[in-house]
This record gives sequence, C-alpha cells and structure tokens, in this order.
Amino acid sequence: QAIQAINGHTNMSAEEFTNMVFQKIDVNNDGELTLEEFINGVESDEDLMELITKSFDLSNVLKVIQSG
Repeated sequence: QAIQAINGHTNMSAEEFTNMVFQKIDVNNDGELTLEEFINGVESDEDLMELITKSFDLSNVLKVIQSG
C-alpha cells in the first residue's frame, strides 16, 4: 500500500521503486532494511525524503503526538 501511495507521485513501477530504495539505503547489502537503515537512508537522501513526505499525509499522527 505504501509503494502504491508513492507511485502516485512517480512513474516508477513498485519493483523499480523498491530496487532504487534498496540500492540507496541498504548499507550492508543484505537485502533487508532495518528501521535504522531506513531512517538514516531517508534522512541522508533529499530526493527520497521529499518523495516520502509528499506521498504520506501524517497529519493524524501529528495530532495524536500533540494531544499526548
């Protein structure tokens, strides 16, 4: 579902997008992404951060955080 949401903002297929993400942020090349790898990778890749930011509406999450 997440990849489908992202694909609304790009012409890449889900497979192409997934491969691109792994190439950029799977630092130990084990074919798996830990949460730490994902966070560090997205934070260090401006284009990926922008794509993910545009693709997900996190306003409900922010409301929950703000309300405690």
